Amino acid sequence: METFVTFAQLAEEIAREAGEMLVAKRPARPEVLATKSSPTDVVTALDRASEELIRTRIRTVRPDDAILGEEGGSTGDGRVRWIVDPIDGTVNFLYGLPDWAVSIAVEIDGEVVAGAVNVVPRGEVFTAARGEGAWLAGERLHCNTGVPLNRALIATGFGYDAGRRRVQAEVLAGVLPAVRDIRRGGSAAADLCSVAAGRVDGYYERGPQTWDYSAGGLVAVEAGARIGGLNGRPHGPGLTVCAAPGLFEELCDLLAPLDPERDA
Repeated sequence: METFVTFAQLAEEIAREAGEMLVAKRPARPEVLATKSSPTDVVTALDRASEELIRTRIRTVRPDDAILGEEGGSTGDGRVRWIVDPIDGTVNFLYGLPDWAVSIAVEIDGEVVAGAVNVVPRGEVFTAARGEGAWLAGERLHCNTGVPLNRALIATGFGYDAGRRRVQAEVLAGVLPAVRDIRRGGSAAADLCSVAAGRVDGYYERGPQTWDYSAGGLVAVEAGARIGGLNGRPHGPGLTVCAAPGLFEELCDLLAPLDPERDA
C-alpha cells in the first residue's frame, strides 16, 4: 500500500534523476526554444526533455495516475495526480545561476500529500510528506519563528508581463521599508524551501502557478510555516504568502492595503 512517505520517496527519486539529466545535457548556454506569456517567459528544449523523463518514470510505476506538467498540460484523470515543474527558474537555468529546481508534488483527491524539490546546482533535495515533516539531507526542517515583521527577510518574485511588473514594483516599494530586506532568487519552489529551512523568514508573490508552489508549499507547511492568500483565501496565482504563524498575519496585513493582486 502506498503511503505519503513512499510517494515522497518516489518523487525524490524521479526529481534526482531529472536533475542529473539536466546537468549532464546542459550546454554552456542553453538555447531558448519558445516563449510563453511574454518574450521574457522562456522555454528551453531541456524543460521539455525533463518533463518527458518525469512523465515516463511516473507512468512506468503508476500508469493510472493523472499528471499535470507545466509544459505538457494535464493528462489522465486518476484520484492521484502528480504536479510537475521540470525546471522551476528557467531563466536562472538559461543564465547559469544557481536557483533553479525540479519540483514534483503528489496530490490525492485535491490535497497535496507529498513532494520533492531538487535545487540541482546546490545539490539539495527537499522532501515532505503530509504529517511526516519536511527534510533536507536527513535533517528535519523548521522555519524561523518569533520574527517580527521589521526584522524579517522576505523573498519574492516578479511576473513576466511588463504591466504586472510595474504594479509589483509599487507593492515592493511599500514592503521594503517595513522589513529587514528583500531577496529575489528566481524560483518559487526554491524560495518556499528557503522558508522551510530558515534561510528567509517569509515569501510572497503574485503569479506562481500550481506547479511552482505545490511541492515547495508542502515542504514549508511541514516545516511549520503557514501558506495562504489574503483575507483568509487560499494561496494561488492571485497571491501566495508563506511564513511562520504570526509573521504570516503581519505580512498579509502589510500587503492587503497595497492591493498586490491587481495588474496594470
